[in-house]
Amino acid sequence: MRGLCDRSSHGWSRAAAPAVFITPLALGLAFGGLAAQGPTANGANGAEADVTFSKDVAPILQANCQICHRPGSVGPMPLLDYRDTRRWASRMKELVSQRLMPPYHLDTGVGIQDIKGDWRLSDEEIETVVAWADAGAPEGDPADMPTPIEWPNEQKWQLEDVLGPPDHVIKSKPFDVPAEGGDTWWRPRVPTGLEEDRWITAFETRPSFPAGRQVVHHAIPRLLRLDEEGEYQRIQSLSEYAMGKIGEIVPTDAGRLLKANDMIEWDAHYYPMGYEVDDDQVELGIWFHREGFEPEFTQDLSLYPLRGDIALAPGGTAMTQGFHRWDHPVRLDSFQPHGHVHLHAMSIQAIYPDGKVELVSMVTDFDARWHHSYIYEDDAAPLLPTGTVLVMTGWYDNTEENELTPDPEIWYARGSRTGDEMSHAWLAVTHLSEDGFERLVEERETLTSDDDADDSDNDANDN
Repeated sequence: MRGLCDRSSHGWSRAAAPAVFITPLALGLAFGGLAAQGPTANGANGAEADVTFSKDVAPILQANCQICHRPGSVGPMPLLDYRDTRRWASRMKELVSQRLMPPYHLDTGVGIQDIKGDWRLSDEEIETVVAWADAGAPEGDPADMPTPIEWPNEQKWQLEDVLGPPDHVIKSKPFDVPAEGGDTWWRPRVPTGLEEDRWITAFETRPSFPAGRQVVHHAIPRLLRLDEEGEYQRIQSLSEYAMGKIGEIVPTDAGRLLKANDMIEWDAHYYPMGYEVDDDQVELGIWFHREGFEPEFTQDLSLYPLRGDIALAPGGTAMTQGFHRWDHPVRLDSFQPHGHVHLHAMSIQAIYPDGKVELVSMVTDFDARWHHSYIYEDDAAPLLPTGTVLVMTGWYDNTEENELTPDPEIWYARGSRTGDEMSHAWLAVTHLSEDGFERLVEERETLTSDDDADDSDNDANDN
């Protein structure tokens, strides 16, 4: 996530965003619990190397790692200076080369790769870290160090650096979380607090800080609206918080309507962590489109289930699938796989009306300690014509190879508790008219033709 975009483009920078304060106990981050073994300070043979910490590695850490690996955040050790970092060089090489750090699970090389706010390191950055570790982790000239980042200590909205503070905040009713016990769900209804109807461009759901970060498993603000009989009915989920997730960004040509008389039904899943948390509240931050804005299309966020039993025998595996077809054209704006510690992988495929099959996205190494909503770039989000079937497939692992399973010697089944397993995908979908769909397809084709022409001109100039 390098490079900030302005508010209208809805991009954000991971380096500039505030920390994702996630339960350290639940995370068990890959660096933690390991002996602090690493190379000596001056390199493997005491010789200087071309790649150094000060000049080459420190900028990579600032842009990608220090947001978590600093005092007060979730990383188990700071990676701010050479003294802190050098002893972890070998482990950094291992995790970075396997793309386990930064923890971003979208597969490379298959499916759509143009993602907003992509955490993944570039191949060049990975090669730099590996070369530094192989050279014995030399420090280099301290004068080459980049200016330290002044990280905020207070809790901030993670989209605030790009979008500014939220225009409106809706809180759940207070809830007392006990020190001991099992899974608990808190589902209060609260009014929106709006005085007029408004179109929304972004949402972010966050637990309280610091205690709520430890005890909130997930939190979903669901939108309720009055029907013709005067009864509140669930319309959609506005956002969803799970460990590691940032928020929901609506494309510039779409919006989600929040009416003044709507209600929010909170679905907050708590799990006691050994201490009492009194009057805990979860918050929904909302960013509005400008007053008078009328979107061309509407977008919604929904949970799309994968059907079938999840019966994980001791040492066993399982697979589930879900299928969905719309009766109108849509644009798929984001994909977020959801499961617990046994979900190993999830994919989404599109089967088009002409029989063509396309792999949209694949997550092979899902990790329940970090949930990501993969938001497609505006010119890459799949345009699905009427009749397209979306196929979602999930794979589950209860073998000894799965380091997250609590006990591979017992059975696990589908359920809502932390110790159960789940099987669904969160999808943000923009609903299109036939005319709107055809226009967007033509715009894509024109953009592709222009890019091809530019590439041809560049090749000709090179020759």
